[in-house]
Amino acid sequence: MIWRRALNPFERAALHAPTADVYAGAAVTTLADAYEACRLMTRHHAHAFYFSIRFLPPEKRRAIWAIYAICRYSDDLVDRAPATVGPADLLARIDWWEGRLRTMETSLPIIRAFADARARFAIPTQPLWDLLDGMRMDLTCARYATWEELERYCYCVASTIGLLCTPVLGYDGAAETLDYAANLGIAMQLTNILRDVGADAAMGRVYLPLDELAAFGYDEEKIAAGVVDDAFRRLMAFQIARARGLYRESTPGIARLHRTGQLPVQTAATLYGGILDRIEAIDYHVYTHRAALTTWDKVALLPAIWWQTRMLDRP
Repeated sequence: MIWRRALNPFERAALHAPTADVYAGAAVTTLADAYEACRLMTRHHAHAFYFSIRFLPPEKRRAIWAIYAICRYSDDLVDRAPATVGPADLLARIDWWEGRLRTMETSLPIIRAFADARARFAIPTQPLWDLLDGMRMDLTCARYATWEELERYCYCVASTIGLLCTPVLGYDGAAETLDYAANLGIAMQLTNILRDVGADAAMGRVYLPLDELAAFGYDEEKIAAGVVDDAFRRLMAFQIARARGLYRESTPGIARLHRTGQLPVQTAATLYGGILDRIEAIDYHVYTHRAALTTWDKVALLPAIWWQTRMLDRP
């Protein structure tokens, strides 16, 4: 029999109900317990992200767990709600959650951890309110007419996370650095959208800009049917090129981070960029295959990631 360590209360609960509610509502006795809830939430839901931040010092790593947990719970208020819950009730849930965040109600474990991290690293709160606006967009807007509209959505649901994390990672204090962080968030969210075209359509959402669907001769009916034809391949190739351009545009910002923050961010950017490679490798069959990197893929990329990080400060 293989020996295994005993599970803590959060892990035992997650085995039966691995949703954000387990971690937000679990009773805790210490701040360490609150951070542990955030860690488990991050590990369960964000494998690539969890892998990338292991290179941070412990105090910063805990703060990033807390940020992720807050953002994930916000997202799950919409995405993991029962099908019987209507849009009005979901909007009310978001309003309820925003109220708890604005008052920093530390009786909830993930808020308790976030409040501590916020005090330690002067984390701004405006990105949180923008993030919640993104959640509201998911309830009131299931289609995006243009890239500009989708870009705003990507900013709200993804760039905001980078803006929350940047003070923890440490940076040069320049506003331009935050612009780079925003671009990276948009690139990563667009990557998620390209990977999850079919899954999103199953929930009634089409994120790809409607004018670009038309320009490439593709439509919502084909998305619903999971059609992978030449039009879809051209559309996806165009979107992948856009995402890669955003990754490139964000790269100078990584060099502006403090040294301990550069490797985790470079790791996250490279691993997410690797999802685009996987989409191409499966010939754009994202409806029937999930484009994801294995653990071995991630380990194999580490030498290249380390070298990229070393070269950041070079002319």
